[in-house]
Amino acid sequence: MKKVQAALIGAGDRGFHCYAPYAEENPWKLEFTAVAEMDDEKRRQFGERFGIPQERRFKDLWELLARPKLADALLICTSDKLHYEPAIKAMEQGYHIMLEKPMSTTLSECVALEQAARGYGRMFILCFVLRYTEFFSTIRQVIDEGRIGRVNSIVHLENIPLVDQVHAFTRGIFRNEQVSCPIILAHCCHDLDLISWFAGAKCSKVASFGGLTHFNEENAPEGAPKRCLDGCPHSTGCPYYAPDYYLTEDTGWPTSTICTDMSYEARMKELENGPYGRCVYRCDNTVADNQTVIMEFENNVTASFILQPFASANGRTLKITGSRGEIRADMDKNEIELFDLLTGRKEKLLLKPSRYKYGGGDHGIMEYFVEQIARDGAGGLTCMENAIESHLIAFAAETSRREGTVVDLAKLRR
Repeated sequence: MKKVQAALIGAGDRGFHCYAPYAEENPWKLEFTAVAEMDDEKRRQFGERFGIPQERRFKDLWELLARPKLADALLICTSDKLHYEPAIKAMEQGYHIMLEKPMSTTLSECVALEQAARGYGRMFILCFVLRYTEFFSTIRQVIDEGRIGRVNSIVHLENIPLVDQVHAFTRGIFRNEQVSCPIILAHCCHDLDLISWFAGAKCSKVASFGGLTHFNEENAPEGAPKRCLDGCPHSTGCPYYAPDYYLTEDTGWPTSTICTDMSYEARMKELENGPYGRCVYRCDNTVADNQTVIMEFENNVTASFILQPFASANGRTLKITGSRGEIRADMDKNEIELFDLLTGRKEKLLLKPSRYKYGGGDHGIMEYFVEQIARDGAGGLTCMENAIESHLIAFAAETSRREGTVVDLAKLRR
C-alpha cells in the first residue's frame, strides 16, 4: 500500500489534535507535507511537529490552494463558515478531500457542494466520525441482520456534557449563529445523519421546538458582572466560574483551546480580555440550549432527536424499536442491549472501549480515508450524496423551530 501525502487547512483542535495524530501513529501510511493556518503559533507548532518545511507553511489558505497540488489529500478543518469555497477550490485542484462538518452554513451552498461532488472520481468525505465508530456501526449491523425486524421508531438523545455546553456553545466559537451557525447544524448534523442511516430512507417531514432557555441575561444571579474576574460575588460555589475551568493545572481540553500559550499568565490574560472569561449569563450566545426534532421518513419510520445539556447521562443514548425487537444503547457506557419481543430473550453487547476520541471515530475515519486513497478509491461512507440529507433535516428543523411549522422536505429538495 502506497504512502499517502496530505495537507491540512486549519490547525485547530480538530485538525491538529484529532486527525493529524494518525500520521504519527502510522508514519508508513500517511505524512503531512503542507499546512495553512492563520495563527502563527499554531502554524509553527504543527510545522515543527510534522516536519513541514517553512516554504510549505502558509498563513493564508488561499496561498496553499493557489499552488500546484502539494499532496494527494487535503483535510479542510476551518471554521464553519469557511468550508464551501476551499472545498470547491480543492476539487478544482484534484485533491482527495476530507471536510469537517458541516458542509456549509447555508442550504444553497450545501446543495451546490453536493452537486459539484457528483462524479468527482476521488475521495470526498464529510467528517461524520460517528459512522466510523464500532458502537454505531454495530447498531447498523444489528438492524441490517434483521434482528429487530423492520425499524418502526427511533429515539436519539444527545446529552451534551455541561462543560461542553458552557465552553463551546455559551462562551466559545459555536455560541453565536452569526459567527458559526445553529447548533442543530454545527453540532448535531451527524446525529441526524445517524438517524437517517438507521431509518434507511429519506426524511419526508420535520417539526422542531426549543430555544435558548437558560444561559441568558434573565437568569443571571443578582450583581453578577460581565466577567468572572470583575469581582463576582458568586464566584465561590459557582459551577461556571471561569478560573475553575481554565486556570487549573490541567491544560488539556478545554483549556488548550482558549490560547496557544498555556502559561498561567497567558491564560489569565485571556480570561481578563477574551470570550472565555465572561459570565455564562452575560455572553453574546444565541444558539439553542434545548431542542427537539421530530421526523417522519418516506418508509414511515418515525424518529425524535433531543438535544439537552442538563442531563444526568453524558454522551448519546438511543432506543430503536422494530417489528420484532428493540435496541437500547448508551455510547458513554459502550453498551448495546437487544430485546427480542417474540421470544423474550435479552442480550447485552459489551464493546471494548476505544483509546481514541469519539469512541474511535476520529481514528476510524482517518484509517478509512487513507486506506481508500492508497487503493485509489472514490466516494466514501459519508460522501456528499449521503451527507446532504442530514443537512436538509437540520435546515428544516431550524425553519420549523423559528416559524412553528411542519416542514415538507420534498418541497425543500425542489
